Amino acid sequence: MTHKAEPLPKLVFLEAGEHEPYTTDKIIAESAQVKRKVVSDLIRRYKTDLESFGVLRFKNAKPTPGSDGGRPEKLYHLNEQQATLLITYLRNTEPVKAFKKALVKEFYAMRAELTKRRELRAEGKPQRRSLTDMIRDNPEANRWDYKLYTDLAYKAAFGKTAAQIRKERAPGSKRRAVDLLTADELSAYQKQENAVASLYAVGVDYEAMKAVLLTERTK
Repeated sequence: MTHKAEPLPKLVFLEAGEHEPYTTDKIIAESAQVKRKVVSDLIRRYKTDLESFGVLRFKNAKPTPGSDGGRPEKLYHLNEQQATLLITYLRNTEPVKAFKKALVKEFYAMRAELTKRRELRAEGKPQRRSLTDMIRDNPEANRWDYKLYTDLAYKAAFGKTAAQIRKERAPGSKRRAVDLLTADELSAYQKQENAVASLYAVGVDYEAMKAVLLTERTK
């Protein structure tokens, strides 16, 4: 009797504000159905090989609830090349083969997402510079106006300010909120920022602009 394979959990991650996706030794062990110690031993044994594809990163994660002891566990973060190399050292069992295919697909999807984000950022730069220039050249503008109007674009797109998005996705970070958006979110934000710039260019004041854009959001 053939058993239906269980769906694999999320395998690839991207931390807020970072540009390189990764997986972990824990994910590899669980998804390939091998002992965690086997994977971590392989990482230590082939550390030099893995480091030829970048810094071998890790974090000291909190121990799993219910596990013995209270010491943090070392969680390795492996980029695409490191993970691909590492899994070649595992026995080619059915779970390992299924995991390899799923991992390749997820890294590919993440790369596509990051490429889309970069393209959208590149397309949006002229308009963002235009809004900056309009505010800079306005003799009645003050030093807080750019933040005021970009926050309006964020609220029109997501109902939140840039600071609120940063607090949710990268607490304690000084990264710009725009760097924390997905490709689809970036597209939505740029649409609203373009609307802000267009209204600003024809002299619509902030309160009137706010009424128009936020009313559109609630429709």
